[in-house]
Amino acid sequence: MRERAEEYAPRLKPWQFFSHETALALIGAPLPSWPYAPRLHVSTHRPRREPRIEGVIGHRLQVRQTAVLEVGGLPVESPDRAWRQTGVSWALDDLIAAADFLSSGLLPLAAQDELLAEVEAMGDFRRGILRRALAESRAGPRSARETSLRLSLTRAGLPEPEINWTLRDSAGIPVAELDLAYPKWKVAPEYDGRVHELDRTQFARDADRWDLIRALGWDHVRILNHHMRPNAAVAVRKVRDALIQAGWRPGA
Repeated sequence: MRERAEEYAPRLKPWQFFSHETALALIGAPLPSWPYAPRLHVSTHRPRREPRIEGVIGHRLQVRQTAVLEVGGLPVESPDRAWRQTGVSWALDDLIAAADFLSSGLLPLAAQDELLAEVEAMGDFRRGILRRALAESRAGPRSARETSLRLSLTRAGLPEPEINWTLRDSAGIPVAELDLAYPKWKVAPEYDGRVHELDRTQFARDADRWDLIRALGWDHVRILNHHMRPNAAVAVRKVRDALIQAGWRPGA
């Protein structure tokens, strides 16, 4: 998407900018997975004209106080506005993953209250899909896969896990930051991405980390890609079994 945007950038008029899913892609937010094919979106504010070029989706937006950013030398819509714009077409879980990304980190690109304020100011879409997304969004997940795992667990009736929970030893020294954690039952589900399989150095560090987690009495439940396909039933079963083994009871 960045290559496509940079290729098109010389044709931008001074008042035009990248918006919608193009803007989210340029700031690093997760996009819907294959087979979804993201498009190049270019917008302007009325009364200026949007581009009408094959391969580009043009938008003429309502006049508002300027919030266009510069990302890598490219003019980009503000994160909160771009996120709302994708509510026209994105699925619920894709909106949740993007909201998680935008609201995470020490300096969030768009806090959840900012996303909600944008929805309240400009309106929702498709039977309130943006408000529904914000209701299930949580700050902290580092990837869309982590968001997907969290949603699969809670929707299956499992307890809501802590996100990015710091595990400490008996002396209070941090040992590991757990992507998802159930401190009460000492169960740590964790999505293991493909990069760990391909990066030997990272894999070695992770293996040592897993040993430290288990040494403190935790059940570290590794969830791999195939556990989430074609649905998350296997991943949910693995985590449910670990919780039950640790003393959790459904409905308790």
